[in-house]
Amino acid sequence: MGHPSVDAITQEAREAVAAAQSAAELEQVRVRFLGRQGVLTQLLRSLGTLAPEERPRVGAAANAAKRELEALLDGRLDQALEAERGARRARARLDLTLPGRRPPRGALHPLTRVHDEIVAIFAGLGFSVAEGPEVETDAYNFEALNIPRDHPARDMQDTFYLSESTLLRTHTSPVQIRTMLVQKPPVRIIVPGKVFRRDVADMSHSPMFHQVEGLAVDRAITMGDLKGTLELFAREMFGSKSRTRFRPSFFPFTEPSAEVDVLCFVCQGAGCRLCKQGGWLEILGSGMVHPNVLRNVGYDPEEVTGWAFGMGIERIAILKYGIDDLRLFFDNDLRFLRQFA
Repeated sequence: MGHPSVDAITQEAREAVAAAQSAAELEQVRVRFLGRQGVLTQLLRSLGTLAPEERPRVGAAANAAKRELEALLDGRLDQALEAERGARRARARLDLTLPGRRPPRGALHPLTRVHDEIVAIFAGLGFSVAEGPEVETDAYNFEALNIPRDHPARDMQDTFYLSESTLLRTHTSPVQIRTMLVQKPPVRIIVPGKVFRRDVADMSHSPMFHQVEGLAVDRAITMGDLKGTLELFAREMFGSKSRTRFRPSFFPFTEPSAEVDVLCFVCQGAGCRLCKQGGWLEILGSGMVHPNVLRNVGYDPEEVTGWAFGMGIERIAILKYGIDDLRLFFDNDLRFLRQFA
């Protein structure tokens, strides 16, 4: 016969286990009797207060009650869990009469959309896509493009140098050089790809962004051909009412050089927030290929001429979609990207 207190606790525990209807209720019973502050646990801790002759008998009875309760809880817990799993399966049973659920669809990133649009426009004009390495040599990235040693573009603050002669390309123009070295005129290519600058990421700058360069070299190519091509591009990209203007500029690899603006397609030149009240939006730089660049690839500038342009894909996307922060393109925020689904 066990200690009366142990018998009473054991009977109370049996009744609590039998009355429990779920795994959560069984866990409450376990904590109540076997937890750190549980009834049986406290009884075992109080054995030292009993008379020496009582301790072995009460201790043995308490330990036997503990083992019995643990076995009861384990058995009931398995039954409760199986019953709960069965209930879940019944609730989740497939109703074949319900219409199917459409899986979520992805969408092209806005930069991919703009990239593909640009490529499609120039492919329609007979341009092919050329690619090249992102890790470039100084010779291809600067020297062959008529950029002298003292030009600001060579400053370490602008360029990621990997060694004295290798770097992360600062534009995709080196691919123009690589193409002309292995291909005789006529040449008609566009060069999309990643480029890198030592810029701190903010609303209008990023250390990595995307460019598209264009190059056409042949006999008797003129600035008029360049203007006509870029005017057609602007109409295809920004709408049939688009107008362009060319402003004199300077680039070491083209002469003459020009910045190209498109008439603001929001205010049609009247002035608004997008164009900063100026009525025009800058979209790219361009010009006639410098004779020194032609000589560097073995072309005779007396026989062939060419033109080139370069634009930022992010810049075109910002203008096309009215985006005010460059960082949105790289944050992978689904709230932003779903707008382009």
